[in-house]
Amino acid sequence: MDQGRQVFSVDLLERYATKNRGMITCMAAGNDVIVLGTSKGWIIRHDFGVGNSYDIDLSAGRTGEQSIHKVFVDPGGSHCIATVTGVGGAETFYTHAKWPKPRVLSRLKGLLVNAVAWNRQQITEVSTKEIILGTQDGQLFEMAVDEKDKREKYIKFLFELDELPEAFMALQMEAASISSGMRYYVMAVTPTRLYSFTGIGTLEAIKCKVHDIIELDTYRLVDQLIPYGWLQSELHFFIKQRRAVHFAWLSGTGIYHGGLNFGAQHSYPNGDENFVESKALLDYSKLSDGTEVVKPGSMALSEFHFLLLIGNKVKVVNRISEQIIEELQFDITADSASRGIIGLCSDASAGLFYAYDQNSIFQVSVIDEGRDMWKVYLDLKVYAAALANCRDPLQRDQVYLVQAEAAFASKEYLRAASFYAKINYVISFEEVTLKFISINEPEALRTFLLRKLDTLSKDDKCQITMISTWATELYLDKINRLLLEDDTAIENRNSEYHSVIQEFRAFMSDCKDVLDEATTMKLLESYGRVEELVYFANLKEQYEIVIHHYIQQGEAKKALEVLQKSSVSVELQYKFAPELIMLDAYETVEAWMANKNLNPRRLITAMMRYSSEPHAKNETHEVIKYLEFCVHRLHNEDPGIHNLLLSLYAKQEDDSALLRFLQCKFGKGRDNGPEFFYDPKYALRLCLKEKRTRACVHIYSMMSMHEEAVALALQIDPELAMAEADKVEDDEDLRKKLWLMVAKHVVKQEKGAKRENIRKAIAFLKETDGLLKIEDILPFFPDFALIDDFKEAICSSLEDYNKQIEQLKEEMNDATRGADNIRNDISALTQRYAVIDRDEECGVCKRKILMMSGDFRMAQGYSSAGPLAPFYVFPCGHSFHAQCLITHVTSCAHEEQAEHILDLQKQLTLLGSETRRDINGNRSDEPITSTTTADKLRSELDDAIASECPFCGELMINEIALPFIKPEETQHSASWDLRPQTNLANQRTISLPV
Repeated sequence: MDQGRQVFSVDLLERYATKNRGMITCMAAGNDVIVLGTSKGWIIRHDFGVGNSYDIDLSAGRTGEQSIHKVFVDPGGSHCIATVTGVGGAETFYTHAKWPKPRVLSRLKGLLVNAVAWNRQQITEVSTKEIILGTQDGQLFEMAVDEKDKREKYIKFLFELDELPEAFMALQMEAASISSGMRYYVMAVTPTRLYSFTGIGTLEAIKCKVHDIIELDTYRLVDQLIPYGWLQSELHFFIKQRRAVHFAWLSGTGIYHGGLNFGAQHSYPNGDENFVESKALLDYSKLSDGTEVVKPGSMALSEFHFLLLIGNKVKVVNRISEQIIEELQFDITADSASRGIIGLCSDASAGLFYAYDQNSIFQVSVIDEGRDMWKVYLDLKVYAAALANCRDPLQRDQVYLVQAEAAFASKEYLRAASFYAKINYVISFEEVTLKFISINEPEALRTFLLRKLDTLSKDDKCQITMISTWATELYLDKINRLLLEDDTAIENRNSEYHSVIQEFRAFMSDCKDVLDEATTMKLLESYGRVEELVYFANLKEQYEIVIHHYIQQGEAKKALEVLQKSSVSVELQYKFAPELIMLDAYETVEAWMANKNLNPRRLITAMMRYSSEPHAKNETHEVIKYLEFCVHRLHNEDPGIHNLLLSLYAKQEDDSALLRFLQCKFGKGRDNGPEFFYDPKYALRLCLKEKRTRACVHIYSMMSMHEEAVALALQIDPELAMAEADKVEDDEDLRKKLWLMVAKHVVKQEKGAKRENIRKAIAFLKETDGLLKIEDILPFFPDFALIDDFKEAICSSLEDYNKQIEQLKEEMNDATRGADNIRNDISALTQRYAVIDRDEECGVCKRKILMMSGDFRMAQGYSSAGPLAPFYVFPCGHSFHAQCLITHVTSCAHEEQAEHILDLQKQLTLLGSETRRDINGNRSDEPITSTTTADKLRSELDDAIASECPFCGELMINEIALPFIKPEETQHSASWDLRPQTNLANQRTISLPV
């Protein structure tokens, strides 16, 4: 231990703590609350948490001298139990922190309570829950007190010592919740023995069966018998995070201590559960230097130490090493020197310890008691505990170094390597590696390097790379040595060789980001480890090396699996496509079809290489399958793909697939797009070369070369030629020419009797739907053919001509009658009139229509009808002055139409003024022409403004969408707003008669 720094310190807390209420006889503490018992029957409560104190007289009403025997405070500092002894016997009191007066526990009258076990897990500020009381007569009672009831809820007898009647000196209790209820653990000590109890129960079961809480008939005696005559006995639990973790019993022969594990389920032969672990006995002889053994008068328990009161000093003993580390001195006054320090107590909640004499209270504080525990455990070779108590890396290094040196000394080199790898400061990397090299232990060296990698941070990139490379070489050396030692290692899958291979691959996988790619590949290549080289290249995403290796091995499927990875560049697909399709066409094409990101055009080279090889008749052509997938499923529009597929179709014996392909309109539905994507000229050359006549006919027709298509079709099938000739619809002459070609072929090819040939020719004429006549095909017959053979056909043709002539005559007569009707209608229109009432008003200006021209400005471009102003009358009855109608229509029409109307009016005005000037100046050369021009303009103006009534026609319908108030009328409409009267005083009230 570090002797320069104290672990515990002593401070005087209160010099005269009893306030002249007698001398201190006992003391208890909990949650910064101290309760003192005095020799005059008073209890004094100091609450350091809130800074107040008060005293209570428990001797009131009792005769004779009274003294406080024991006081007990719960861990929360709220509940207090005190026992008073005097002439009248013993009496037990309960007081709460909020009560001004105590309450007598009448059911315990006459019983001297020595010990109380608090239920730390369930106790609250207002209720003690279940607590256990131990008496001087060796009896145990269960009790519960609620603050609001002002009295005990119940007191139950639990147990009594029969075999060896002794006083219970101390009690401790722990409770844990399990699936079947609450499990209770109780330890009790007498001057000579320690008892433990366990039991399971619930609050409901407590009411009807006491022994479910604590199984009193299954108590166990500890194998420590204490000689009679020893009356001092204390039991302490150390509490950490509200759970007891170890205990200590101050007994007559020593300090019996151990760990507590309330979750353990170890069983004794008799069936009892044991919750005590790592038991030990600290003999008092270790506490004294001389021959005389001095026994402590009191004890307190911390996490790692015992505080033992010996005389007026407190010796601090390390619980693990059992060595005295400190001696604490107390400033005792002269009047207290006779009795010295009376006892020790602890406050588990506050983590403090107290010592007291008859007048004063001393506080013993803990100053980082665990700081040197790693050394203690290290000296005892308890390495796990030593590491758990280390505070910094340097301390951990020292623990690892001791472990490593011990393992190295015992020739456990692999274990030593693991420990050396964890050291960062106290020994260098070079020293450790030289240790293993000097003893020729490559396995241990490799283990050290691998473990060292785990301890390095990401910032140590250079060191990580160097160590990883060194470990790689050691792995390769190990693999080669195993091959040299055992020739059958490769075949034996369970050999060490294969396990090292797997370990090496896992190492490369873990270190792929830190290993230098070039260096590692050179190492693997130099050791001849091709499989591992491929594996590492795969890890480093050097897929070109991996794929090339698989292709060399003939494993196309594995190469394709690599290519299908998302991280592999698509360029490798194109690079290795020629080799893969030759190696395994089916798998390669399937992989291509699964990858939608490929550009088929870049695979043309590979497909052409495959297509150039001979294939069996029944063998599926994989390239055709892929091209069909591209064209039909992917809707590929690349001309190169379509041309390649067409060329492969053309080379097949069966031309049905070729014809279906040519007839497909792949661009159908696209705006302004082609119907096909192959080159028709290339297709025509190819089909002519491969003698695919039907395909050539289709291509000719598609290229609008109908004469060539029909001529070629006539060589193989006249029906095909007729179908081609019938495709022409928009050019009647061409269509007739094509049918004549077919007719000539039909006539020339007939080899039967003359009359039979003529009948066939006549039947052919019927198939043309009247396009060809008998006179069209007569030149194709020989000159010696008799006209009698064509009599029927000629008569039929003449009858058709006669019908056509009659139809034309009827059409001419209908046209003549229609012309006469039109002339009559025009003549009638010139004499049409309307009757106007003399009071008829203009629909716009509301003036009379029949008014003198002098009273109204004459419309520009119009001449007055005598003395009257020009006007319009509509069949609906509305009448308008000409100028009013022009003004109204232009205001309602859109801007372009209004400008057109005004322009016509302007032209009429100019033309009228010129005509008048010519007449006045006698210079009129072409008056008729001018009049004709004016009439045309006036007719256009009439059509623009008077084609329909403005009040009944479309102009009025369009005005529905216009706003009621026009933008130019906004100011006028504002005058309609109603404004409130501001001067109400000047208003007059007019009374209306009722």
